Amino acid sequence: MPVTSQRFDKSRLPSRHVTEGPARAPHRSYYYAMGMTDEEIHQPLVGVATCWNEAAPCNIALNRQAQAVKMGVKRESGTPREFTTITVTDGIAMGHEGMRSSLASREAIADTVELTMRGHCYDAIVGLAGCDKSLPGMMMAMIRLNVPSVFLYGGSILPGRLNGKDVTVQDVFEAVGQHQAGNLSTCDLEKLEAVACPSAGACGGQFTANTMACVSEAIGLALPNSAGAPAPYESRDAYAEASGAAVMNLIEKNIRARDIVTRKSLENAARIVACTGGSTNAGLHLPAMAHEAGIDFFLEDVCEIFRDTPYFVDLKPGGAYVAKDLYEAGGVPVVMKELRKAGLIHEDCMTATGYSIGEELDKVSLEADGRVVYPVETPLSKTGGVVGLKGNLAPEGAIVKIAGMEPQHQLFTGPARVFECEQDAFEAVQNRTYEEGDVFVIRNEGPAGGPGMREMLATTAALSGQGMGKKVALITDGRFSGATRGFCVGHVGPEAAHGGPIALLKDGDLITLNAIEGTISVDVSDDEMAERKAAWAGPRPTIYGAGALWKYAKLVGPTYLGAVTHPGGKEEGHDYMEL
Repeated sequence: MPVTSQRFDKSRLPSRHVTEGPARAPHRSYYYAMGMTDEEIHQPLVGVATCWNEAAPCNIALNRQAQAVKMGVKRESGTPREFTTITVTDGIAMGHEGMRSSLASREAIADTVELTMRGHCYDAIVGLAGCDKSLPGMMMAMIRLNVPSVFLYGGSILPGRLNGKDVTVQDVFEAVGQHQAGNLSTCDLEKLEAVACPSAGACGGQFTANTMACVSEAIGLALPNSAGAPAPYESRDAYAEASGAAVMNLIEKNIRARDIVTRKSLENAARIVACTGGSTNAGLHLPAMAHEAGIDFFLEDVCEIFRDTPYFVDLKPGGAYVAKDLYEAGGVPVVMKELRKAGLIHEDCMTATGYSIGEELDKVSLEADGRVVYPVETPLSKTGGVVGLKGNLAPEGAIVKIAGMEPQHQLFTGPARVFECEQDAFEAVQNRTYEEGDVFVIRNEGPAGGPGMREMLATTAALSGQGMGKKVALITDGRFSGATRGFCVGHVGPEAAHGGPIALLKDGDLITLNAIEGTISVDVSDDEMAERKAAWAGPRPTIYGAGALWKYAKLVGPTYLGAVTHPGGKEEGHDYMEL
């Protein structure tokens, strides 16, 4: 006879399809084969999903933390079932053809987690992720399935130390440019690379992983302050166990992912990106997460939030500090408390604790330290660290990170220097075949045209290393890394492969980028553009005529909508939990 938990009505949970009744005897025999007890079989089944692998330090500690999550699930009368999915780590994929796999991996993560959950009828999920695309990918799966969900970040890497200063992988990328320019010896480069990444964890600056980790708390899918502790800290295990326990509370109260992820909570998430000087990639991931819930929240909506959010958290790459420093200053809750003082947070949004954001912030006693987190009334700048641009060069919008940029560097006019792909631009930087004042145009790197929408950190870091980061600008229909600094405009849409204006630019066209006004324009008349469009030969052929990247290029939509590959929550004809 089944052992029915008093806390949970199994007849209303998906796992009843694999555990209950005489017809499920074959299924139960599989569970017995794994050593499960009768009681465990008839409890709620909770998927514990990780992106663990041995590709990079970002993911290497996830397996350990998953064991602590499972303890929390068990403690609260649930049965955890651990599984893994892929991740592509940008730091390893950067600067070569492997980067084409990065954004496509976000969709693969969401798809494989969805398929695993559906196939085995799990009732809820705790998802752990460590690197860039794995964070939004995991959260997208939660929202898509609309099950009780708790997200847990694997934690950041500790900063390295060299010559008495903190260093990160960003410094290594920029050191490559210094080495190429003859300003850094091979010996000094090797010393830096050996110490820059001293532990498990994701990149320590406010790059994409830490940006999306902050988002996970601000949007409500992660427990308060769970994103902060670096990966090696034992306190991460306590947050992991608490996350496992929390998901059981959500099952009991029937609080699901879309009860947490709403238009208001997405706006809260955009606030945290802006005030921390977060990654421009959030302009891609927040619309994609909204899409899973059937909410219209596009690049322009994200940028609207950025426009009136002060930037007051001094994090790399534009600032001085890393994730460990923010954690020691009180983490995301202290930042959100400052936003609340300015009336910039929707306090009634539900969180993974079962309480609202406002109720959770009432528990926070720490205040801004004035060093890492400035008081909101005396910010680093009055507008966010990330800005949206629009104009005749990007009718669907574009995005630029201005955190740490002086106002005089937020306006740039120069002649176009057109490159058909990132490699061509990188070679020009290496060979110094460009001029101060140029606007690098790197096209055919969008989601469909790349395919894969590569990040450009190798090129931008090399420019910074040559001391040219403020003397040239870059625009691309691809992406820039969260570690990129300088006037680097990404997500230009429509992309070249879709016949956007960026496909029609020529060397010497005068381009004006204005982050103060939020505009991006080229001094070419509409009639001239129409003539160029009529003469355009069509998308540049790629070498990816088959396989996952071919499939991705065929399915992917516009960047401003999040570069998604399916119709989203609006078109879903069922609720997984009700099947």
